[in-house]
Order: sequence, then C-alpha cells, then structure tokens
Amino acid sequence: MTTVGDRLPSAAYVMDTTRIVAGALASRDFMPVHHDKAYAIDHGSPDVFMNIMSTNGYCSRYLTDWAGPDAMLRSLSIRLGVPVYPGTTLRFEGEITAVDKQPGEQVVEVSFTASTEHGDHATGSASLSILADS
Repeated sequence: MTTVGDRLPSAAYVMDTTRIVAGALASRDFMPVHHDKAYAIDHGSPDVFMNIMSTNGYCSRYLTDWAGPDAMLRSLSIRLGVPVYPGTTLRFEGEITAVDKQPGEQVVEVSFTASTEHGDHATGSASLSILADS
C-alpha cells in the first residue's frame, strides 16, 4: 500500500453549481464570482467557478479517502491552474514519492494532480501520517 512509485487509485467528482456555491459559502468566501453567474460573466468568466478553499477540501478528501481513517494529513501544498466550472469533472491521480517508516507510524509523501477536461486544475504534494498496524 505504501511503496515509492505506487499509484493512488484515481477518483472523479462531477462539479455542479450547487457544489461550487456551497463550497464557497461554507468557507465564508462571499466573492460574487463563486455564486453569482451574472456577476461572473460580467467579469469575464463563462460561469461561477470553484474557490481555493474548496479545491483544498477536495484535494484533502482525495488523499484521506485513499489513506483511510488511521491517517492524518500533515501538510498540503497546491498550485492552481485552470478554473473548475459547473458541469466539469474533477479527476484526481496521485503517486507515492517517499515513505519514512517510524515507530508506530509511517509518513507518506504523495504528489497528485486534479484535472478537468480543460487541463490541470491543481497540482500538488502532501505528507500524511499513517498509523502502523499493531
């Protein structure tokens, strides 16, 4: 499960307006481009688009869904690319880049990409602490 070079299972989430707006509101991001389509269009966007806190949330979900309930996300770093609009599918892929076995846990480093049909939305790396089997 945790060998350098292993690929993480892929995951995909279909993004609709409700998910995008709910993510912005839940993170108290009231910038109109995340919930008001007319405003977003008036400012050059084809529709509302996902905010960075939601992106971080989906990246975290992808990693912790893979690592399981005995894991804790220690660090997460992302670089944003193309926006996520309603109707797009956010697809995740990842790879284990380092494993440090320590007493009671292993620290796993992962690189990952979240992409849509328009290109990479986020590329990043993360460190997770996974409890060792007793």
